[in-house]
Amino acid sequence: MSAPPPPSSDRLRLDVAQLNAFLTRAFPLAEPGARGEVTEAEPGRVRLVQPFSDRLLRPGGVVSGPTLMGLADAATYALVLAHVGEVAMAVTTSLTMHFLKPARPAPIVAEARLLRLGRRIATADVRLWTESGPERPAAQATVAYALPEEAR
Repeated sequence: MSAPPPPSSDRLRLDVAQLNAFLTRAFPLAEPGARGEVTEAEPGRVRLVQPFSDRLLRPGGVVSGPTLMGLADAATYALVLAHVGEVAMAVTTSLTMHFLKPARPAPIVAEARLLRLGRRIATADVRLWTESGPERPAAQATVAYALPEEAR
């Protein structure tokens, strides 16, 4: 029996249903909707949507920065898993966030695009928006994940 091919940005190992099932198993104590739900997955791209809740707001009535950062991280984790498979110990090594405009109260969309899938590090660009749509993101992040030995 031959070994599976190495991870590639050209093919997925997990689809939307498999990603959501894994995230539910990996984070059993998370409140429903707290980490977002994967709604799309294709080679090189994953989209998550987090339902709106008043608990996501900061004073001033906009979505908090920590909420946006957490969703950017979750979107990148889902993107990495989609390409390398169920590898729980892929971990964030860096996250740089740029807040571009206030994120108004609404469901939050995070779209992660793979910039590079290396043997040890995966890097993604993540755009986040609420009511404004992807052409006017509220925030943008660059996120890197370290890949454990079993993902290579």
